[in-house]
Amino acid sequence: MDLGLAGKTALVTGGSKGIGRAVALALAAEGAHLHLAARGQEALAETRDEIARRHQVSVSVHAADLSDSAAQTAPVEAAGDADILVNNAGAIPGGPLAAIDEARWRAAWDLKLFGYINLCRAVHARMRARKRRHRQRDRPGGERLDANYIAGSTANAGLMAFTRALGSTSLDRKVRVVGVNPGLVETGRMVTLMRTRAADTLGDADRWPELTRNLPLGRAAQPEEVADLVAFLASARASYITGVVYALDGGVAARAPA
Repeated sequence: MDLGLAGKTALVTGGSKGIGRAVALALAAEGAHLHLAARGQEALAETRDEIARRHQVSVSVHAADLSDSAAQTAPVEAAGDADILVNNAGAIPGGPLAAIDEARWRAAWDLKLFGYINLCRAVHARMRARKRRHRQRDRPGGERLDANYIAGSTANAGLMAFTRALGSTSLDRKVRVVGVNPGLVETGRMVTLMRTRAADTLGDADRWPELTRNLPLGRAAQPEEVADLVAFLASARASYITGVVYALDGGVAARAPA
């Protein structure tokens, strides 16, 4: 299926690793030109070089701490009249209320919550003026609330509300706002966390795959599975979709509590 993304320009935050990298590769495979923003210059360069080897598209990288509102300006300005924004950056610490002090909570939200909102504000204004589309991607936690991931659950619930509110009227200006809410995805960060948990609970970090056996299909989602949905939603094939958040978790959020 041709998604009609050839020649479009996308700004992907958190685009050097994990889901963001997979999204960048999926969009590049469809012929979209890319601006990738993340903290690490080395990882960004590796992703840029891989895309350049595989696809005939332009890739610009922007090393920036997107929790700093001043640092958000450069990627947005460089991307110019971007057709697609994929908000993906964010790493919120796990833990219950007592474990997350105010400083850590605020630092996490500066990137995950306010970083998303600020980038949306900047790019959405440009897109409204040009009557193009806008993509927002949310992280897991807002559907299935978790007291042991309280900072992330609260931020994600807010971002889901933000997506639905902004997207409810955005199509009037030919701009779409859509969220993807993935469950557990097999990224490098997830494997690191699972190895630590396996070492603590099973006595062997290499046994971490056993911790995913209770998931649908007996595994976590793959980044490419998320990326394929993102690419579709960013395309004109999804031209009547806005103001919604899609759960990509194998149905976990919809299950009744055990």
